This record gives sequence, structure tokens and C-alpha cells, in this order.
Amino acid sequence: MSDFTCVITGGGDGEGPGGADALRGSVESVLGQSMRGSEALVVLASAADPAVRTAARALAARAPERVRLVHADPAARTTGALRNAGLDAATGRYVLVLGTGERLQRHACRNLWQAGETSRADLIAGRWSRITDESGKEWEPSWQGELFARSRTLTRFTEAPQLVVRDALVTGFCLRREAARRHGLRYEEDLAHGEILFGPLAAASVGRIALVRRLVVTGRAVPDRARDLVALVEAHRRVANTLLARGLPELREERETAFHRDHLVPLVRSFPALPAVRRDRVAAAAARTLTGPVPPDLPPLERVAVTLLSRGDTEGILAAAYALSRPATVCAPLTPGADGRVGWGGEAEEPVADITELGHHYRRFGEMRLMNRLTRCAADGSRLLLEGRLVLPGPTGPRPGAPLTATLEFRARGGARAVAFPAEVVRHAANGITWRARADVSRRLRPVGVRDTAWDARLTVEADGVRCVSDLFAPQDQVAGAVRFAARPRLGRLAGDTWEPYITLKDHFALRLTARRSPARTAHRMVRYATRFRPARKAKLLVRALRKRLDRYRSRGFKAPAYNTWLTRLPVRRGSVVFESHMGTCYGDSPRALYEEIRRQGLKLHATWSYDTSPAGFPDDARLVRRWSWRYLWALARAEYWVDNQGFPQHLRKPGHTTYLQTWHGSAYKRMGFDETRVRLQNAPQRERLQQAVDRFDHFLVRSEHDVTTLARAYRLPEEKLLRTGYPRNDALIAERTRAEAEGRLPRPPLAGALGLDDHKKTVLYAPTFRGGPGKQRKSRLLLDVREFAEWFGDSHTLLVRAHYLEAARLPVCPPGTVIDVSRHHDVSELLALSDVLVTDYSSIMFDFALLDRPVVLFAPDLEAYAAERGSYFDLREQAPGPVTATQDELFAALVELKKSDTRYADQRRAFAGRFGAYDQGDAARAAVAAVFGPAASRGVRHTTDHARGAGR
Repeated sequence: MSDFTCVITGGGDGEGPGGADALRGSVESVLGQSMRGSEALVVLASAADPAVRTAARALAARAPERVRLVHADPAARTTGALRNAGLDAATGRYVLVLGTGERLQRHACRNLWQAGETSRADLIAGRWSRITDESGKEWEPSWQGELFARSRTLTRFTEAPQLVVRDALVTGFCLRREAARRHGLRYEEDLAHGEILFGPLAAASVGRIALVRRLVVTGRAVPDRARDLVALVEAHRRVANTLLARGLPELREERETAFHRDHLVPLVRSFPALPAVRRDRVAAAAARTLTGPVPPDLPPLERVAVTLLSRGDTEGILAAAYALSRPATVCAPLTPGADGRVGWGGEAEEPVADITELGHHYRRFGEMRLMNRLTRCAADGSRLLLEGRLVLPGPTGPRPGAPLTATLEFRARGGARAVAFPAEVVRHAANGITWRARADVSRRLRPVGVRDTAWDARLTVEADGVRCVSDLFAPQDQVAGAVRFAARPRLGRLAGDTWEPYITLKDHFALRLTARRSPARTAHRMVRYATRFRPARKAKLLVRALRKRLDRYRSRGFKAPAYNTWLTRLPVRRGSVVFESHMGTCYGDSPRALYEEIRRQGLKLHATWSYDTSPAGFPDDARLVRRWSWRYLWALARAEYWVDNQGFPQHLRKPGHTTYLQTWHGSAYKRMGFDETRVRLQNAPQRERLQQAVDRFDHFLVRSEHDVTTLARAYRLPEEKLLRTGYPRNDALIAERTRAEAEGRLPRPPLAGALGLDDHKKTVLYAPTFRGGPGKQRKSRLLLDVREFAEWFGDSHTLLVRAHYLEAARLPVCPPGTVIDVSRHHDVSELLALSDVLVTDYSSIMFDFALLDRPVVLFAPDLEAYAAERGSYFDLREQAPGPVTATQDELFAALVELKKSDTRYADQRRAFAGRFGAYDQGDAARAAVAAVFGPAASRGVRHTTDHARGAGR
């Protein structure tokens, strides 16, 4: 008896493509297992292809001790029947079933066997991946990450509901053979996709289940959902009924939602790639099969897609498929309801689905993207005839009867060249605009013939002076081989001779230059040969090597040693200052306040500002250099002063002639520097690099003794480096508070007008803290539902959303004037000055806003978890400058009762500002400039360290 029997079937009805090659790949993966006690049991159908039989016999002859052949009964035709025959013939302690073309990872059997023997589980499951496209790339379902995050043992499958809610057990698991026989586990022989049902049945029947975090199976084929829709729905229904019979209606509902998202929504996405006849056939089958209700918790566009699929509306399904890939595009008329909700198409009494949360109705014609459906592509003599229909959203479209003009434009892909043709017919139609245009592409489109062989089409419609630009959408088979036109490239007919319409992978209409006649085809073959024979290949390799070398010279790994070794030897440029704020992402914070104070005093200093990606918004009267460019390094090497609030690159040594003023970017609630758990767990070289970077500081600004006992201690800064001046950025807040107390809050700062803020509405600034770690900027999910905020407070409040500069937030479309994204605004102090209320969690922005003596509400739903993970310097609940809320309902209630809480927390807020901003008196910029740049500053003494002379060499 072997330890592992891997059942592999061949020749069954409904098996996927691959045949002999797929069988050979599966068996080879079993023979390549590091666990030698594993065998491959190949079950052949009586009607198996001769090539499959030959491959199976060859494998069995090569390794007779590890490959067994079983010839199934002639009545066993389906894959389920063949697998049952394999279960009956299995002799291993554990049994695993592989689908067509699936392959085991090298240590799969060993990992499963060890988990089974250790846990005494009857079912052991691991991760699997599927082939995503013809290139053979593998992809793991995203939900597997949470399910198999760690290896564990379950006493019941309900401890990990995703095992049955998702198709987690279609492959990649094994059963203890004795348990399979004890529970009578069999595949349904009348079910085309019996593996969907078998796994959940096994999980519900056996006792202990072990989950292994390792990848077990690769190469699973993506199901042909268009072909197997009926079978997939039937298998899902049987799983759902099984869960219901076991008294688990909640899991059944979750299973319904997961099935719609995992199978029906991808089917809708694939519709544009299906031939027209097949689209109609699938839509009709879906209308017959999908009779149940659509899960209400699906996202709006997915709900639309599944609803239209269940109705068998082919054109509607195509529009939904386009919308799924482009959520910001309006693909159907908007139907407003009496309650203010907005539906997708249909009648006002019964729209397809509610899509209010997409916010399409808040945009106007010209601001929104509209689907332009190509309805006809034909040849009209020597000209290209195109007709289409532009969807109008309804109430936000151009007024009925408004004069319309349209222009069809072809633009060279990746270039600026474009050719326009006026539309002959443009007229209003029901819920849309129909148009027709003719284009003499043979005469007007004159490509060079190199790098401009593809031209994308788009239509520009103008109504009442407002323009709307849209691409032309069409399914993949609409123009295949329909028409062709002669082409006249500027390089001659050898570069190409025919314009051929086609549909791009993004389902847009375009033209491409092709070679169809013999001279052009011959020229293309010669060019192809010339660029691929040995000398050309060597030339390509040489060019690639040169580019790689140039890329190395432009890399930070090359620049840092060059800077530390050579550039730091350059002489100082007296009076030169390099300013940087938040690693070059903005022109703001204390470096900006110091720069503007220097300009006000008229000091003869030469300012250089660094920027990270774009110089937009930075001062015009300063020299601008891009971060990590050679000009940036040159400026740092020759500067007499460095000023920043975050930290110049750690790998760069400070020259001996340079004074480094570190203004820092905020007081600390969470633990920082060497107090952080993350830093304490680093190895010694990493901690030493941090220490060397901090030792470059000559001056460090603090705004209270809290900063001294937290930040200065956490970064091991000596007392002589501390400047107790306060933060220069907060001078503006002190001035604003003084002005508001003397003159009142109105008029607001000029920025309020630029943002379109209403003086009669309260302005709430939502500024959450940074929750990531070191690395590139990433998208983050806001804990506050801004759409719900707009619904509750939109009439009386405007929400300004300020994501952390190392993060970016994607906001939903909300009613105009209710939610504004100010994440890209350079200076947060300007936002604080015009805000009436601050909502934050653990951000240091609360220490600054408290100086204005305005209400602060803390929205911290994960306070305990965050404090336990990051650590904190004080109890936020005890010392908060305002109410601390744990849920969104509590936050909204606090905003409703803001006047009461403002009075209740007034004394506590002033005490908070006094403790954490004691040195912020409104003159920090002047004091810091005098201490560092003024005549009293000792320019002959520089606080350098010994390590600085050799760091980075």
C-alpha cells in the first residue's frame, strides 16, 4: 500500500482540452514528487482517444511501480464516473484527485501527508492556482490569501466558511481513504462539474480538517462559463441545498453571493469576446436557468450585470460588460425615482437596478464618460461608413432640441497626429444621440508607416458649447474581415498597403496598417528576417546591455556611492539652502514657512527646492531639482544648509560644511524611531543606518517638552541639538486664531473660494493617519464612509478629505459641494485654517489643529488594536481634545451634538494645546531663522559626526 494515490482520469465526457499532453503533465508531476510513496492511478474511459491511451501506456511502462492503469467499465463515460472508479481502485492511505492538466507542486504530497499525520485530519487542503490565459500565467483566487493565511486544524468546516462558500475544494485537497469510504463519498456521475459539489460534501461529512498554507496544485483550467453555464448553476444549487439541509442558511446566502461574483460576473465580462450567435445562445440559456433572486449585497454594477443576464438581454449584457471594465462610464440611461434614487435603464417604476451610489447623476454632460455603441461598420465606395449611438444619461444630458455637431477623429496611438471627419448626421433619439460619419481614410490618413500603424477612433459631440468625447465600443466580432481600404504610407506601399478595421482588447474600434499584397508582405518578411538573424540579435543584445548600463548610472545604487565618495568633496556654495518637505511630495509645512520668512527678511540665501514627481505648485523664484537627480545630489553636496521635515535620503552623507535643520513633521502619539517595535526587531546594520541618518541632524525643532521626552529620546538626540522654538508651520494657525477672535471667522481665507466652499456650511476636515510601512505610495481604504457622510450632512457640511502624503484614497462620486478631495493640496496648514471641525484618528494633525481652539472629533474604530500594534506615548481616551468615537454612528452623533461637546471639551482642548504646543507662540519661523541663519548663528561651527566622513563609501 502506497502513502498517496493520485487519481487522474482520461477520456471522460466533458473533460477539458489537452488530451495526451495534459495527462502526461499530470502524471509527470506525481512522478516528480519528493515523497516517493506516491502513485499515479490513471483511469481510462473506454472511449478514450488513442493518443491518450498510448501516452498512458508509455507512462505505466516507464514507471510500473508508481503508475497504475485502470480501464473503466464501458458504462462509465462521465468524468464523475471515472473518478469514482479511481476512488474504488485506490490503495493509498490518502487519495487526491487531479483534474485535466492539473499538476502537483514538487512537495505537495509530502506537505499534505505531514499535515494529515500530525493533525489526524480526514481532509487536508491547500492552495491552488489556475491558468489565466494562453500565455500560461498562473493566478490564485484572492480569497485564498485569508483562508490559507496560516496552517491550522479545524474541528468543523464551519470554522472556515470559505471552504464551502467559495470553490476552495474543487482541487488541491486529499482525503483519508478510510474516511472517504466510511462516509460513502462519491462524485455525482450526472453532473458535469461534480468537483464543485464533491468538495463541500466531503468537508461537511468528515470530522477534522487541516489547512496547509502551501501551494498544492497548479494548472487548473478556467471553466468555460459560456459553454457550461447550466452545469455550473446546477452544481452550485446542489451545494446551496446541502448547506440549507444542514441548517446553515447564512452560509447558503454567502454561497449565492460568491457564485454570482465568481462565475456569473466573469461570464458577463467575457460577452464582448463571444461571437454574436453564441451571445444569443448563452443569454437564452441564462434566462431559462437563472430564476432565483439576485443577491442584494452585490456591488451596483455587478447587480446590474447579473440582473440583465438573468433576463437574457443580450444588448444590455454587452453594455453591462463595458461598464464593469469602466465603472466611471455611463452605459445606460439613468432613471430617477420619486425617492431621489437613480436606476439603470428601464422604466421609472422598475429600473434594472439601483446605481445611485455610483454618482453618475451628479455629473453633467461633458464631465462624464458616455458609452458610444458602434452599430454599423461598412464600406461606402472608397470611404469608411460608421454609425453609432451615444448613450445619454437622461436628466443631465443636453436639452432636447439643442443643436448638435459631431466630429469623428482618428488619432495615431502613442502620438499626437490626428485626422478629423465631420459627422453627416447627428440627431436626438430616445435616451441617446445617433450619428453617422463617412471617412475617406485612403486619402486622408497618411501614416509614416513605422510606429504609427494603429489609429484609434473617437467621437466628439458638442451641444450648447459643451463637448463630450467618447471612444467607439463594439464587440470583438463586429468588424472582423468586414471592410478594407487602400493605404498610402509616407514611406511607400512597402511599409503597408491596407487599412483594416479591428476591435482592440479594450473593445474599442480602431484602424491598423497591414500588409496584404505581395510586395508589402515580402518587405515585412525581409525586415523581420533582418531584425532576427544573428548580427541583428547581437546588435540588440549590445543595445540592451548599453541601456542596462545607462540605467545603472541613473540608479540610486550608483548615485549614492558616487555622491558620498566624490560630490561631497566639492566646495561649499555660501548661502545656499536646500529645502525639502515630505520627501519632495509638496511645497508646505515648516520648510515652506522658513523659506517664506527668509524671503520676508530679505536674507541673501540661494534657495533650492526638491520635488518628487512634478514641480507644479513649487515657488517660481527658487531653483527646482528633482529628488535623486544628479542636480539634486549636486545641490546637496554644495549646500551650506539642509532644511527638511522628514529626512533626506538615508544613504546620503552630510558634507562637513553643511548645517542640517530638521523641522520634523509632528508631535508623536504613536511610538517613533528606536521606540518602534518594527525598528527594535531590525538587525544591527539596519538600526545603525537609522542612527547614522539621525546623527546628521544639527538642529531639531520641538514644540513642547512632550517632544523632548518622546521624539528626542526616541531618536537619541542630545540636548544641544534641540531648538525650543515651536513649529514654523503653526505660526499661520496662531495668526488665524488671533484674527478670528478679533474679527470673526468671516471672511474665510482665499483658499475657501478656490475650493468652492459655502460660507453657510460647516467645513469638516477628515485627515486619517498613515497606516502603512516603508515603501511606495499605495491606495488605502478610508474607514469613514464619505458617501454616507454626504447623505447625512451634505446639506449643512462640506467634507474635505486629506489622505496621508504616503497614501492615496479613491473617493466615490458624491453630490457637488459635499465631499472634496484635498489630498494633493500642498500645505495642510491652509486647510486647517479654513476648517471648522477636524475628524482624525491618530494623526499628529490633531496637535496642530488644537491651536485654533476649534472642535476635534477622533474617529478611532481600531484604537485598542492600533495602540497594541504600534504602541503609544499616552492614553488617547484620557487626554483627547474631543470625543473619541469607535463607530461611524457614534461619529455622526458627535457631529450632530457638536455644540454641546464643544462646550464640554473646551477646557480639555485648551489643556491639550498647552501641553503639546507650549512653544508654539506664533514666532517660530522668526526664531528658527535667527538661530540658524541669522548673524548670531555660528557659521564656523558645524555639528558633524565622525561616522559622516566615511558613511556610504
